[in-house]
Amino acid sequence: MWSEIEFKMSQTQQMQVAPTKLRLGPIGYLALYLVFVAVLARTLAIESIRPRLPAFLAAEAIFLFLYTALLIIPRLPGWLLHLYFAGQSALIVWLLSLHPGFDFLILLFLLLAAQVSLVFRGRMLWIWIGMLVLLSCGPLIYYHGVARGLALSLTTIAGEFIVPSYFILNHENERARRQSQALIEELQETNRRLQAYANQVEDLAALQERNRLARELHDTVSQLIFSISLNARSAQVLINTNPERLPEQFERLQTMTSQALAQLRSLISRLRPVE
Repeated sequence: MWSEIEFKMSQTQQMQVAPTKLRLGPIGYLALYLVFVAVLARTLAIESIRPRLPAFLAAEAIFLFLYTALLIIPRLPGWLLHLYFAGQSALIVWLLSLHPGFDFLILLFLLLAAQVSLVFRGRMLWIWIGMLVLLSCGPLIYYHGVARGLALSLTTIAGEFIVPSYFILNHENERARRQSQALIEELQETNRRLQAYANQVEDLAALQERNRLARELHDTVSQLIFSISLNARSAQVLINTNPERLPEQFERLQTMTSQALAQLRSLISRLRPVE
């Protein structure tokens, strides 16, 4: 029993919780879509792009549709995820090429950084973050020069590093919570097994005590009663053959009876439950 319990405990200490795709809460999804609403509002507010406004709105609608689809679909093959992020990145770069002055469009890369943090882990996560950082500053540096391009993109770049860091921390916290929950459940199961084992030990001890008392009853009280029976028969014989020895015989019977009574009281007191 103890070896089984120790084995279970070692399994609990060594277990690894299988990774799962992270999910944002309602506030997280709201924050992502507010960023997109901000980009859309800036697009609608600029008068100079009225002739190209349908193209911008169509591209942004495609981006939003694909973005939402990835959030809804639970899992996709790895190659399709890479194709998705490459296509979305190309769409953003194309929008920047239509009007280089729309530096706010790189906020869409921040949204992609959030999605990358949701679906990738480890090395692949940081590879994509690095690519998004380059895509955020590269076109702006090309169109506006190094100094202005970096100035316009630094805030977005900082967000692209902060977002995965937040998700990694959240993932580790969730993983630790799940491991703790699993450990608590395992400890509860171990406690149940220990309680059952303790009950078995208690029942076994009670059974052993009953057997011991039964043997003692047989070895002492039973023998005394048998001796009393023999002496009583001897007293019946002495009534007719040797009446002078009757007092001695009665005294012996009284002694043995007292001993048997004392033994019975002792055994009964041991059987009585402790209050």
